[in-house]
Amino acid sequence: MSYFTEAGSVEAVNARMAEDIDPRLRQVMACLVKHLHAFAKEIALTQEEWELGIDFLTRTGQICSAERQEFILLSDVLGFSMLVDAINNRRPEGATENTVFGPFHVEGAPIRQMGECISLDGKGESCLFEGRVLDLDGNPVEGATVDVWSDNADGYYDVQQPDIQPKWNNRGRFVTGPDGRYSFIGIKPVSYPIPDDGPVGQMLGRLGRHPYRPAHMHYMVTAPGYQRVVTHTFVAEDDYIADDTVFGVKETLIAPFQRVDGDTLWRSPFDFILVPA
Repeated sequence: MSYFTEAGSVEAVNARMAEDIDPRLRQVMACLVKHLHAFAKEIALTQEEWELGIDFLTRTGQICSAERQEFILLSDVLGFSMLVDAINNRRPEGATENTVFGPFHVEGAPIRQMGECISLDGKGESCLFEGRVLDLDGNPVEGATVDVWSDNADGYYDVQQPDIQPKWNNRGRFVTGPDGRYSFIGIKPVSYPIPDDGPVGQMLGRLGRHPYRPAHMHYMVTAPGYQRVVTHTFVAEDDYIADDTVFGVKETLIAPFQRVDGDTLWRSPFDFILVPA
C-alpha cells in the first residue's frame, strides 16, 4: 500500500485509479496529477495561495451562464485555447491557419447571396470582403460554405446587445460556385475588450495586462472532403495587432484593408486554402 507523502504524492494519487478504466482517461488524469503536483512543489504553494486559487475558480464557475463561459475566457487569456487549437490543426505550408473560435458564433446564420451586405445597423465604415476558396493546388472549391461574423462599429456582437442590434447583424453564410469565389459587404472591424468585469478580467488587471482583441473578421469555411477552417482575418494597423489578449494573431492571417473609391470605403481580399480531410 502506498501512503501519501510529499515526495511520493503523484504515485499515491495515481495508484488509486482502477485497472479497468478507459485507457485515455487514465493517461490524461495521470499526466494532470503529475504536472499539478509538480507545479505546487516547484513554487512551494502556500495554504493562502491555495485558498485564493479555490476562490478564483469558484467565482469563475459562478459567473458562467448560457450566454457567458468564463472558463473558456480563462483558457483564452492563458494561451491554452490557442495551444490546443494548434495541436489539433497542424497543416502543411500554404494552407490557411486556424485560430481561436471565440464565444460569439451562432449556428444557422442566413444563407445570403454573393455581394450581399451583412451589416444591418447602418454603423461603421463599409468594406468589401472578397476572395477565393482553393485547394492546395490552387483549384477552386465549389460548394464551400463561408460562414462570417464580426462585431459592430461599437465593438459589440449582436448577441451581446439583443435589444439594440438587429438579429443576425454582421453575420451570414455564403456558398461558393464553380469559381470558388466569395464576396460580401460588411464593415471594417474594430478592436474591442473581452468581458473584463469578472474574475478573469480582475486577473488580467493584477497581471498588468489589457483585455483587448485587435480588429478582426471571423470565418468558418467548410466544404465536403476538406478540413474545416476556423479563423480570422486581422487589420494590420490595429493598435493591438502585436498584443492580442487571447494570442489569436498569426502573421498569415493579417489581411490587406485597402481604401477605395467605390460602393464601399474599404476592400479586403483574402483567399482560403483548404486541406483534404
